[in-house]
Amino acid sequence: MSNIQGIVDSGYAGIKKLQGTSLLPKKRARGQPLTKEKKRTNRNISSERVLNENVIGRVKRFKILSDKYRNRRKRFGLRFNLIAGIHNWELKHDD
Repeated sequence: MSNIQGIVDSGYAGIKKLQGTSLLPKKRARGQPLTKEKKRTNRNISSERVLNENVIGRVKRFKILSDKYRNRRKRFGLRFNLIAGIHNWELKHDD
């Protein structure tokens, strides 16, 4: 289980206690700006996170994750997989 790595934004400051392998951007201290190395590290973390954030945003357009799901719970997995399939098809054919 230790090979799982979470990539989160700086709002999840306490996740290091729960999952020590997670990547968390560095915050600046009061009155002290970040070094160039820390800024570069933060940019690398953000560039990895943005791909997942974009997918989550596209799935939310279908309202299955952004609103309360009011249909049968038994069909949630099927519907979510269909939406994910549509998203993947759009990525493949979006030339």
